Amino acid sequence: MDKLVIIGSGAAGLTAAIYASRSNLAPVVISGIMPGGLLTQTSDVENYPGFPDAINGFDLMMKFQEQAERFGTKVINENVQKVEFAAGGPQKIFLSSGDAVEASAVIIATGASPRWMDLESEQRLKNKGVSACATCDGAFFKGVPVIVIGGGDTAMEEALFLTNFASEVTVIHRRHELRASKIMADRALAHPKIKFVWNSVVTEVLGQNEVEGVKVQDVVSNAISTIPCKGYFAALGHIPNTQLFKGLIELNENGYIKLLEPSTYTTMEGVFAAGDCADHVYRQAVTAAGMGCKAAIDAERWLSARK
Repeated sequence: MDKLVIIGSGAAGLTAAIYASRSNLAPVVISGIMPGGLLTQTSDVENYPGFPDAINGFDLMMKFQEQAERFGTKVINENVQKVEFAAGGPQKIFLSSGDAVEASAVIIATGASPRWMDLESEQRLKNKGVSACATCDGAFFKGVPVIVIGGGDTAMEEALFLTNFASEVTVIHRRHELRASKIMADRALAHPKIKFVWNSVVTEVLGQNEVEGVKVQDVVSNAISTIPCKGYFAALGHIPNTQLFKGLIELNENGYIKLLEPSTYTTMEGVFAAGDCADHVYRQAVTAAGMGCKAAIDAERWLSARK
C-alpha cells in the first residue's frame, strides 16, 4: 500500500508531489483526465513567478513533473474510474486499465474545466484569441477590441479586468438583464469602455488562424450580425472535476470540494484537496500550487501523527 496518492497532475497536484516526495512519502500521481492540467492548453504563461520572458504552458507543467520525479514521485498516466474512501483509510482508487491503487492518504487535485459554448470555431481558435481566463491572457490584447460571453459575476469581473488592456470590451448576454450581483453589474454598466449586446448568443467565432470577430444571433428577432474583435473570452463559469467524489466527501452547491479551512482537509479523514477543484475564487496556477504545498504538508503531518 502506498503512503500517498495524488489524483491530478496540474499545478496543485504536482506541487503537492514535490513537497510530499521531499518528505520521503514516495507519492504516486495519477495524471487524470487532463495530464498537466489546464495550463497545458495555454501557449504563453507570463504571470507565473520566475519566468520573466514567459514560458509555454505545456513546458511549465513538464518542468513541474520533472522536478517531482527527481525527488521520487511516480506518475501513472491513466484516468481514475472510481474511488472508495474510508475514514482514516485505506483509500482505494480504481484506474481505467482495471488496476487498483491503495493508499493511506489521498490528495484530490482534479481541477475544474471552463464552460464553453461548444462551437467548433471556438475550439479551433483556442489560444489563438479564444480564452476562458482574462487574468491569464488579458495582457495579450492591448489596444484591441475584445468580447466577453456571459452575464454573471465572472463575466463582469473578466470584462472589468480586460478594460485595463483592450480598446473596447463588448459583453454579449443571452438575456435582457445581468445575473451578476448589483455591485458588479453597476460597475460594468457604468464603465465607459464596456458596452452590452443583449438577448444575443454567439453562433460562430470568425477567423482562420486568429480571432477576427464573432457572428451573433438575436434570440428575439433571430437577426444575425457581426462584431469585429481580436479576443474572445468565455466567462460562463467553471465545472469542477469532482463528479467521482459525489456522495463520498462533502461538495458545495456548485460541486466544489468543501475544505475544513484554513487547512486542506476534506470531510473524509485522510483525504485532502487542493487547486481549482476546491477553489472557485482565484483559479490561478500560483494559488493552486500554493494549495498543493499546503495539502502535502497536511497529509505528511496527518500520516506522521498516525504512526
